[in-house]
Amino acid sequence: MENKILQQWEDRYVAFFDRAGGLTDGSHDLGHFQRVWRTARAINRLEGSPGDELTLLTAAYFHDFVALPKNHPRRYEASRLSAERAADTILKEWDDFPPDRIEAVKHAIYAHSFSAGVRPVTAEARILQDADRMEALGAIGLARVFYTAGQMNSSLFDPDDPFAERREPDDRRFALDHFQLKLLRLPAMMNTETGRRMAEERAAYLRAFLVKIRSEISGNGEPG
Repeated sequence: MENKILQQWEDRYVAFFDRAGGLTDGSHDLGHFQRVWRTARAINRLEGSPGDELTLLTAAYFHDFVALPKNHPRRYEASRLSAERAADTILKEWDDFPPDRIEAVKHAIYAHSFSAGVRPVTAEARILQDADRMEALGAIGLARVFYTAGQMNSSLFDPDDPFAERREPDDRRFALDHFQLKLLRLPAMMNTETGRRMAEERAAYLRAFLVKIRSEISGNGEPG
């Protein structure tokens, strides 16, 4: 699809969220949607453009339409609820949206979530999942994990065993445990070769952070 047409659709989505408001979660705000779209588009093009870009654009902007807190008991349902609400909104707001893309948008949104456990079966779903998971890595991922910990009133780390070397990790209590439980596992979970390469680069940043924070917690001052 031509860049001009995609930009027109993106402008409409941005205007919709500006009117609607309600994006109060800084880890799932308009900036997050825009970054996921840019990453998805980059992955798609580096992979030879197997995905439809309007589907990717739309799914990227609406994938967290229903954003439930990490500790919400129905968190695993958020992507399904987002997919259903996105389809309903598209039908009501934009009668010129291609109807043959709606099911693809719904599937990409439903399958993107880590907690939903839905296998992505289309190129768009696989790419969106990779792009969204990229947000948990690198400098953005580092910022988001501690932002989320603040929202959940979690501790930064266990002062007696910061790296869970003598206990079971628990990222609901300690933010640093999230690196071991999820973040550093993400590169191996990527669907595309481009996604794996990008994820490994961003994971290296997190590993360097862990080396640095270990040295500061220990009081050594320098990595050891």
